[in-house]
Amino acid sequence: MTARKASNRDQNGGRNALAALARNGELFRGRVGLLGLPIAELPEVPLGASPLVITEHAGLATALEQRSDCQVRFGYQMTAGDQRTVDTLVIFVPKAREALDMQLALARFLLAENGQVLLVGEKREGIAGAARQLQALAPDTRKVDSARHCQVWVAGLAATETPFEPEQWLRWHEVECAGTRISVAGMPGIFSDGRLDEGTARLLESLAETPVQGPVLDFACGAGVIGAWLQAHSPNTGPIDGIDVQAQAVFCAHHTYQRNQASGRILASDSLPGELGRYQTIVTNPPFHSGVHTDTSMTEAFLSQVKQHLEPGGELRLVANRFLPYRELIEAQIGECNLLFQDSRFTVYQAFRGKPGRRRTR
Repeated sequence: MTARKASNRDQNGGRNALAALARNGELFRGRVGLLGLPIAELPEVPLGASPLVITEHAGLATALEQRSDCQVRFGYQMTAGDQRTVDTLVIFVPKAREALDMQLALARFLLAENGQVLLVGEKREGIAGAARQLQALAPDTRKVDSARHCQVWVAGLAATETPFEPEQWLRWHEVECAGTRISVAGMPGIFSDGRLDEGTARLLESLAETPVQGPVLDFACGAGVIGAWLQAHSPNTGPIDGIDVQAQAVFCAHHTYQRNQASGRILASDSLPGELGRYQTIVTNPPFHSGVHTDTSMTEAFLSQVKQHLEPGGELRLVANRFLPYRELIEAQIGECNLLFQDSRFTVYQAFRGKPGRRRTR
């Protein structure tokens, strides 16, 4: 699953990228677009009138929308009015190479005639490989700077009259667990695209063996696997809401629900909004990576909020890698944990608001 807040490492990397751009302000011309902006700050360069800022991160989108000096898009659903309106498009290198392919296709939709792309990123993010991808489309690609562990590349990129449709980047795969099969949407950059990850499989098996009661919320819902599968496996559970921070995840979850005739709201957020309401059950397979580094800050924040969104006696069901220190956090915030499953890699935790638990491990 994908919901997470930006870590300190993300913040530092984002500021390094912005500093590298600031060294090259003379490259910016006309109206500027910023694709994949990693932090809620704009580079100190000429940005033209109402720069277009595109982010995959719901929390960043919310923060940026509070500004009055830019136009914000969450995700990749553009309007016809966005086509050919950007003269200089900055692309911050994404973690997934296929995501860069999608972003370059979007760049050709957004760029005006004689528009240019600036590609920026840290060496550890794979900027060299990303530059080769850009060069495959634009032979004039050249490196213009290397500073603060970052590189900046520039290229002219031909605009296109073809509309950009994010649906064209959807792909489907089948997921089966405990005798129930569903179709799941995937998209470049989404977690566990094309397969059922092992942690989610353990969580689904626990839901088959120890059913939950609705209403249900799936936090860090990713492509909507848990909600769609649970409704197919246990129709009496009712609608299942999902929440995720990433634009591609929210987009895919909508399509997964639609394909499987599942019902429930799919929301974009990096936390549990106060107005969300209460649920009888909250399930989650929370992420714990920031790049290649362990980062449990999002789950810690989630656990500090979750009690107020559970009905009295309501259940939290969480799967995590066994080495992660969640048991003490869960017991401090909600109540004693039952261990519904544990092996050498994963633990499935169960805790009830206001009820002591009895440890049960299989």
